[in-house]
Amino acid sequence: MANIKTNDNQTTTNRGLNFSWLWSEYSVVIAFIIIFIVAAFMNDRFLYLQNQLNILMQVSTIGIIALGMTVVMLSGGIDLSVGSVLAMAGVFSVLALNASESIFVGVLTALAVGAMAGLLNGILVSKGRIASFIATLGMMAGARSIALYVSDGGSKSAEVDGFMNISNSSLGMVDTPIIVFLGLTILIYILMQKTRFGRYVYALGSNEKAALLSAIRVDRIKIGVYTLCGFLVGIAALIETSRLNSISSSSSGNLYELDAIAAVIIGGTRMTGGKGKVIGTLFGVLLLGVLNNMMNLLNISPHLQGLVKGLIIIVAVLFQKRD
Repeated sequence: MANIKTNDNQTTTNRGLNFSWLWSEYSVVIAFIIIFIVAAFMNDRFLYLQNQLNILMQVSTIGIIALGMTVVMLSGGIDLSVGSVLAMAGVFSVLALNASESIFVGVLTALAVGAMAGLLNGILVSKGRIASFIATLGMMAGARSIALYVSDGGSKSAEVDGFMNISNSSLGMVDTPIIVFLGLTILIYILMQKTRFGRYVYALGSNEKAALLSAIRVDRIKIGVYTLCGFLVGIAALIETSRLNSISSSSSGNLYELDAIAAVIIGGTRMTGGKGKVIGTLFGVLLLGVLNNMMNLLNISPHLQGLVKGLIIIVAVLFQKRD
């Protein structure tokens, strides 16, 4: 009888451990499924195919930024400048587009400006030994100021036919920004899970001193991480600018860093780095998109949506502390 009791206790313990592991690894997926089901019951319009595509379209820009933020946070850093860099990259992209009358030049400018801003962030953090919070906070103020100065505090509109087609075209019923977002998700997943660079980023975020002792070029990895994030912000700027055919130096990208960080944290990436997954960020972005859509369908004031996001971030961090 004693043996039977011991086996029963061991079985119960194993089940508890299995559930704990399942929740630890897939909590954001479980939360997404629960919220999706609740949203479907609360409003019958939620499950319409067009509504689901609208959710994906609405989160595509933030989703691309969140992918870059994931890589940065996995390395143990943070990038507060993504929203301002988006506005700056969009402004310069439109100026280059209108001056050259070449869509290719406009696209290249957005990517180059984003990547250069990320490169500067990386140099400040790695070579300047400035905390990522401070370095990117400075970039946030500087990039927004440059965007405002160059555009005289207003908006810039594209004057070249065909530029809007970048974001307003589709493959069947699926809009191009959705395809770009999902395609980049796959690429960043492969980068982080299947390449040496990805392993080094995880090692850096877990223990920077150990990474240094392992002969990892920590400075190069940091520069690469922030440059990649900036490049992805450039893509997001291109998508947003072409979708609206204009960019506002004052409001475009405003608080995008909050949404991106929220998605990454909800997705299970630790703020201290070293643990997290790109797939988790994908579901974090989708979860926020479903919540926003559900609140809109229920006619909840948009002024309360920030409160909901803030509460979700706090709850997500509390659950991380319990792991």
